[in-house]
Amino acid sequence: MNKSLAYVATTIWTKVHVPPSQRRFICSSASPPSSNKLFVGGLSWSVDEKSLKDAFSSFGDVTEVRIVYDKDSGRPRGFGFVIFSNEDDAKCAKDAMDGKALLGRPLRINFALEKIRGVPVVMPRLSDIGHLKRK
Repeated sequence: MNKSLAYVATTIWTKVHVPPSQRRFICSSASPPSSNKLFVGGLSWSVDEKSLKDAFSSFGDVTEVRIVYDKDSGRPRGFGFVIFSNEDDAKCAKDAMDGKALLGRPLRINFALEKIRGVPVVMPRLSDIGHLKRK
């Protein structure tokens, strides 16, 4: 059902011009997500905070948008964060927008992990799991 909802939402969003203040998608969640902060990867260098906020504001109240920039070159690093006012809106946006194209590039969307100062975040990769079984 999520794929059909995403299709309907994308069709409405692309074919009907509705002012952002009036756009709203309804999404039911079976289990609550762990965060209202989304990691958005695969961003084009031409994406700015306004265009990213516009792309996600139809799913709920976006409280903050941050694109991460390289400190040496000043160019975007290709990822950023979108923070919603509540977790249900974040889940709806993740379900609908993951894999969809924004300015010609497919987005990779996950719930953001909170970074704890001084402690590295280690996420095992599936390829690493197979490596452990080899002798």
